[in-house]
Amino acid sequence: MEVVIINQQEVGTLLPMRECIGVMERVFRSLAEGDCSLPLRQIMWLPEKIGALGLMPSSWGGAGMLGVKVVTFFPGNEGTELDSHQGAVLLFEAQRGRLLAMIDATSITAIRTAAVSAVATKLLATEGAADLAVIGSGVQAQMHLEAMRIARPITRVRVASKTLKHAESFATDQSARHSITIEPCPTVREAVEGADLICTTTSAREPVLQGDWIKPGAHINAVGSSVSSARELDAAAVAKARLVVDRTESALNEAGDFLLAKAEGAIGDDHIAAELGDVLLGRVAGRRSDDEITLFKSVGLAVEDLAAALHVYENAKGVGAGERTEFGGSRRATH
Repeated sequence: MEVVIINQQEVGTLLPMRECIGVMERVFRSLAEGDCSLPLRQIMWLPEKIGALGLMPSSWGGAGMLGVKVVTFFPGNEGTELDSHQGAVLLFEAQRGRLLAMIDATSITAIRTAAVSAVATKLLATEGAADLAVIGSGVQAQMHLEAMRIARPITRVRVASKTLKHAESFATDQSARHSITIEPCPTVREAVEGADLICTTTSAREPVLQGDWIKPGAHINAVGSSVSSARELDAAAVAKARLVVDRTESALNEAGDFLLAKAEGAIGDDHIAAELGDVLLGRVAGRRSDDEITLFKSVGLAVEDLAAALHVYENAKGVGAGERTEFGGSRRATH
């Protein structure tokens, strides 16, 4: 049985950000319509929590596909030659269960996360949002800069990171890549002052963004934390915002930004205004006024990886990309 193996570099070519945004819109509509199935992710932590192995299975009925992302998370890789997230997405067809492809998960995770934030930004940010603050300087910061420039007509970009040196390096590299001027800031507060759009893309376990710093009408994409014990926003920031999540069940179990604010008594479960798919379908209003602060809290869903992997696979077939190999699965005699 032929299986296609698609590597990290190929994923970047086969999953352009603009196309991925459209794919994410489609799968979130399907999720809201009940056409997708996904259990909560399973995470196995190593001793001292130096790293973890995550399993994220899902199915997409309308597409006739099953998939699972198997990924490791090692935050200590930041600043090294290795990404903090590494692994593979396995793509299966749902009619007979054939394995179709094994696709690098590092690039899929990076691109689809920012693409979902772009979907949320198109729905929730003010039309004229043009002043962007990026908090963090890693892969997700890079991807979110690209995605935000598609979602809105960005005219100003500021970045803050763990150190000013990191912010300066990001500003230099990404200014050249996008032919824009990016301003490195020594503090998060200086980066977000007056910003229309804020993307938090850090590995912080304690808040880096405070509610007092956020201007009326701003939109925030919070993507750095996907575990219940870590957060990037303080309780005040979450409490003052209209909160939209990728999936309510996931937020109630995995979103530290929400759960820790709830534990402090700042909000309750009813603070979740909507799921992203319901806003896409027009079932629930997104932004209700120009002065309202909106917050999209993303923990990342398995159906995002499945949809992105399917798009990569279909594009690979169209151009003959990937390595094809016989991998088994057929009932053949072994003697």
